[in-house]
Amino acid sequence: MKRAFGLIVAVILIIVIAPLLLLIALIVGLTLGPPVLFRQQRPGLNGEPFEIYKFRTMTNVNAEKGELLPDVERLTSFGKILRRFSLDELPQLFNVLKGDLSMVGPRPLLMEYLSLYTPEQARRHEVRPGITGWAQVNGRNALSWEERFKLDVWYVDHQTIWLDLKILWLTLLRVLHGEGINQEGQATMEKFRGSIS
Repeated sequence: MKRAFGLIVAVILIIVIAPLLLLIALIVGLTLGPPVLFRQQRPGLNGEPFEIYKFRTMTNVNAEKGELLPDVERLTSFGKILRRFSLDELPQLFNVLKGDLSMVGPRPLLMEYLSLYTPEQARRHEVRPGITGWAQVNGRNALSWEERFKLDVWYVDHQTIWLDLKILWLTLLRVLHGEGINQEGQATMEKFRGSIS
């Protein structure tokens, strides 16, 4: 039922916002050049990797030694707008169609974090990850990693279609208010380096 619900919502949204998707793609292409999409491997259900899609929001400018500049220095003005309203996440609707993501579930993080989770934190991968989730509507990137993981595991144990509908509604409200997008002093959120025991 959850999979069918996600497919229906994703198809409807893609049809409704198709002009917006094309406009964003055009602006990203003109301001950053190709590729328009940022693609990265993320862990999905049971930690299995998949390729996630986002609109690009940052340049690929390197420092003198060749490594990329910090995110906050590469984030473009238009990228800030996309992130402010979570518009950079819209291509993930196609991940829902492919079955990589659900509309609601723990957000897919980085592959490198898999070995850093405690057994309890790793339970977040018992369900398919989502475009939005319980942690996102309860603080998003303003939360500590430990708080985020507790909320993710709580969702795993309490998920229902009604909870998903509540999370989708709260997500819309949070996006409109731009709450919890960045962690203080960061363009997004600092890297997870493992929980302190």
